Amino acid sequence: MHKSARFLPVLAAAAVLTALPAAAQVDGLTVPPSGDNQYSSVTQGIGLVRVSVDYHSPQVQRPKGQDRRGKIWGGLVPYGMANLGFGTCGDQCPWRGGANENTTFTVSHDVKVQGQPLPAGTYGLHFIPGQDEWTVIFSKNHTSWGSFTYNVKEDALRVKAKPEKSAYHEWLTYEFTDRQTDRATLAMAWEDLRGSTGFTWQNWLAAAQYCRDHKTHLERGLRFAEQAAHGPGGIGQENFTTLMTLADLQAANGKTADAEKSRQAALASPTASPIEIHLYGRQLQGQGKNDEALKIFEANAKRFPNQWPVHVGLARGYSGVGKKKEALAEARLALEQAPDEPNKKALQGMIQKLEEETKGK
Repeated sequence: MHKSARFLPVLAAAAVLTALPAAAQVDGLTVPPSGDNQYSSVTQGIGLVRVSVDYHSPQVQRPKGQDRRGKIWGGLVPYGMANLGFGTCGDQCPWRGGANENTTFTVSHDVKVQGQPLPAGTYGLHFIPGQDEWTVIFSKNHTSWGSFTYNVKEDALRVKAKPEKSAYHEWLTYEFTDRQTDRATLAMAWEDLRGSTGFTWQNWLAAAQYCRDHKTHLERGLRFAEQAAHGPGGIGQENFTTLMTLADLQAANGKTADAEKSRQAALASPTASPIEIHLYGRQLQGQGKNDEALKIFEANAKRFPNQWPVHVGLARGYSGVGKKKEALAEARLALEQAPDEPNKKALQGMIQKLEEETKGK
């Protein structure tokens, strides 16, 4: 998340891309058109995030009155990639999601689209239409004219969308049809078709962790953490990371009992992995809490017996409380499981040191 968005409680927003008709091309198009495709823009705030779409809006009726209803999809807007008869993309040109120059999609802060990250910025918005599925393309090139110079190497992200029938729209229109503080639906409609895909912003956790890590705005950070873990309407996700972050911020705000409850929920969570639990134990050791750390390493070994990095944790845990022989035995077991050369070398160094410390004992 960009620095300017550090405190952003960003959110799980679902956005629907309502079907997209292809570029407002004139039959036999060989040069970019202008016609009556007037400029339009829509902007929506979601929490502190600003989302904008800038586009030129074609209509179903041609300027001279020709009725193109029923001839848009698979006709004026071809299914799949197409040859636009102009530019450098040959027969691998997507549709530009409007008319004239690029349709652009701008987000003020880092977001996730269909669960995939999209950094803050402005993107060329393109589509690959299909009868049963659409591909939505966010291109790093947003300054070109339409899709005529589209290059797949400039893709920032691709996601899928499903088309469906919709109420008739004479003018291609983008709009936010569901606007809440934690989510929004971006819809694009033209003629009789819709397509939908989800846009999700799940930066509550990132905002909470920023407050925690920088020891700033801790009360606000706690609210962010509560949304990340327990937010209503499917916003929150109770997993090891969100619950541990919540526990840290509860503790930072003096809510000791709540913090312990959240921490235990995190450790018991089905999402908790042996590596995550191990790293929490290492965090405790970094705070000088060696006795607490050993308990975490032992609990990890009980829950995930003989899995990496359980023996490493026990070796460090026993060493931290002065039980060097037990630590040496665990380090030797860990060496047999080491997944890569750096871990092997680290364990070999640990074993050598422990052997020297236990020699003659």
